[in-house]
Amino acid sequence: MEISGIISAIVIGIVIGVLGRLVVPGRQRIGLLLTIVVGIVAALVGTFIAAQLGLAETKGVDWAEWGIQIVLAALGVVALDRTTGGRRR
Repeated sequence: MEISGIISAIVIGIVIGVLGRLVVPGRQRIGLLLTIVVGIVAALVGTFIAAQLGLAETKGVDWAEWGIQIVLAALGVVALDRTTGGRRR
């Protein structure tokens, strides 16, 4: 993977993570860094799933792929919030 691909994956991951966090109701007690990591993972896994379903290469905006990625990010945010967000240090 080239450096431009890595940078675009990080940027897309940030956007996906923030969108995933926005669709989850209530307050999430996880930090921004975990949100970004969840977004990056959701973007990569969502792209793989969309490709397997034949939805990755479409004309125009890939709404189905974005939808899959955002849902995965929201699930990741909820999972992390429930497992790590409630811990007090």
